[in-house]
Amino acid sequence: MSIGTYSPRPGAAPLPRMIAAQTAFETKMLLRNGEQLLLTVIIPALLLVLFSSVDIIDTGAGPAVDFLAPGVLALAVMSTAFTGQAIATGFERRYGVLKLLGTSPLPRWALMTAKTLSVLVTEVLQVALLTVIAFGLGWSPHGSPFAVFLLLVLGTAAFSGLGLLMAGTLRAEATLAAANLVFLLLLVGGGVIVPLDKFPDAVRSVLGLLPISALSDGLRDVLQHGAVIPWGDLGVLAAWAVLGLGAAARFFRWE
Repeated sequence: MSIGTYSPRPGAAPLPRMIAAQTAFETKMLLRNGEQLLLTVIIPALLLVLFSSVDIIDTGAGPAVDFLAPGVLALAVMSTAFTGQAIATGFERRYGVLKLLGTSPLPRWALMTAKTLSVLVTEVLQVALLTVIAFGLGWSPHGSPFAVFLLLVLGTAAFSGLGLLMAGTLRAEATLAAANLVFLLLLVGGGVIVPLDKFPDAVRSVLGLLPISALSDGLRDVLQHGAVIPWGDLGVLAAWAVLGLGAAARFFRWE
């Protein structure tokens, strides 16, 4: 070996390998966090069982689980991609974890990509668990699995962008309060548990533009009513995804 030659050659790993490694790390951290598991798995499962078993809210004709299961799936996506990710990333930023990552060769957009991919991995486990519970409660889904896949991916991108935007611009304490408040407000007013037609027309038109409403209604149209492709809801989610991820990439601060 000649002087000045090193093996292996020093330098950054290929970008796909860096993203894959960061995704694996983010996924492990997400699954080890007990508080986030409570938010992302246990609360949606309890809501599904409670409101499917007890006649509290009029969900229309048919078994309540047929209305509730798509909404709870949407809630699970929001709790993981938005609420849980915003809080975790906000405190990573506060404690200097993101500052250290900022000194690495990993670009800002690649970190956001890794975090979004880790959310998708977690959501696969969530959807599997909630689907098993819903089937046990008598759920009879319909529609195209491809349409469901598109809705879940676009919903994840939309909520992930909004969560990262919040975590990258606000203080950790403000992110904690705001993310939990938004979660509660959208749980009530996003068509997850309470049908949107229970709200006044003027309010309903505004609520229908929210990403949680588009995701829950889109999943409901497919899984409950057998729609092929809910283009309107997909369009709303795509718009939120572009705006959220674009703003997060532009304004996210490492410290």
